[in-house]
Amino acid sequence: QVQFVESGGGLVQPGGSLRLSCAASGSIRGTYSMGWYRQAPGLQRELVAFITTGGSTNYADSVKGRFTISRDNAKSTVYLQMNSLKPEDTAVYYCWYTNYAGDYWGQGTPVTVSS
Repeated sequence: QVQFVESGGGLVQPGGSLRLSCAASGSIRGTYSMGWYRQAPGLQRELVAFITTGGSTNYADSVKGRFTISRDNAKSTVYLQMNSLKPEDTAVYYCWYTNYAGDYWGQGTPVTVSS
């Protein structure tokens, strides 16, 4: 099993910034990727960004140029710096961890972008 401690969500005005963090613990073994999904009300969960053990990154088109994902392998922690936030970024953001054993998600942290 993998456990997560997520933080950093909240309410922010359009154009503002937030930084999400997610620390994983438990059955952390070998190479793995970590990232973030999000789910807005009435919509399907979508992949926002992920980063591999080697540091390769991938972003959804909707967040490219605004969000930056990074990780600290020593701490098994992934970060998501979100800049120039838009109302359409409003969602619950879920930390995601994947390795040879499968996929795991955190409990989610809400992000609301509103004036």
